[in-house]
Amino acid sequence: MSRTLVCHPGIGPSVRGLALVAADDFSARYDLDRIKGVFSRPAHKLVGQAYTGRILVLNTAKGGVATAWMLHEMAHRGIVPAALLFNRVNPILAQGAAFGQVTLMDRFADGDVTQLIRDGEELLLEPTKGIVTILDATD
Repeated sequence: MSRTLVCHPGIGPSVRGLALVAADDFSARYDLDRIKGVFSRPAHKLVGQAYTGRILVLNTAKGGVATAWMLHEMAHRGIVPAALLFNRVNPILAQGAAFGQVTLMDRFADGDVTQLIRDGEELLLEPTKGIVTILDATD
């Protein structure tokens, strides 16, 4: 049975993929090994996990303008998340996602997105509608 979550309209194309979830914050500069495609900051809950092609579900963005060009560079090399879902995102990361053509959504009406979505669930993101469908929900 599927469940639908509503959020603020996002940016980017519709995406279908598997969630990679942690209640941590996110910085493309400090949290990722952008060559190997894994989380690399030892203190991050997703350390060692591959992010390429996954829908990252995290608390919020941190960091500055470096994330914008890093997302673009990652997309150019094909070592990029399929999409980014946050409780709240800052304007810099939104610009970076747009520049890198990475789907981005935030501000979920039902609460903390890191608690609403479980790791490994299959998601369908429709950013222009502000809808995330959890396709394999077991509720």
